[in-house]
Amino acid sequence: MFHSAFDLLSQPPEAYLIVFALALGDAVVPVLPSEAALITAGLLSVVGDLTLGWVIAAGALGAYCGDGISYALGRFVGRPFQERFLAGNRTERALTWSERQLEERGGLLLVVARYVPGGRTAATFTCGITHFPYPRFAAFDALAALSWAVYASVLGYFGGRFFENHAWVALLVAFGIAGALTLAVEGVRRLRRQ
Repeated sequence: MFHSAFDLLSQPPEAYLIVFALALGDAVVPVLPSEAALITAGLLSVVGDLTLGWVIAAGALGAYCGDGISYALGRFVGRPFQERFLAGNRTERALTWSERQLEERGGLLLVVARYVPGGRTAATFTCGITHFPYPRFAAFDALAALSWAVYASVLGYFGGRFFENHAWVALLVAFGIAGALTLAVEGVRRLRRQ
């Protein structure tokens, strides 16, 4: 599996389009491996033919566009979907809570949610459902998408620098660090909830 990912992501300019597409798709369907693709592409900017700046740009632009789609789906399809399939007091309470959290912490919530698996989709979709002001959404989401793309790409890049002669070790270390950071963010979130 790793070998086929390397092959797919090793040839510019197709690699940049793949990174863009995965980041865009992951914002709407959070099972696509966008973070893994960015880490791998960052590594390939050391041991392959990719350029780190283009990897970051492709990932950030894809994430930003995908988040915009998720926001639009929430805004224009979210309420009818919620009323048809998720009607009830619990859903209304959750939406009221979400709206209050977005009012108080909107920007921070969008940036942090970008690093939580599934969180980016939930946050951007909820922003649309609750009619969070689009200019604020766009500004904070740009920051979130760019910081996430830099984080994942640079993680792969420095892994490649430290383990230049052992690309597989670099990739595994980078994935391990990304997984540990994700678990840490999720752990802090759960502790704060209690």
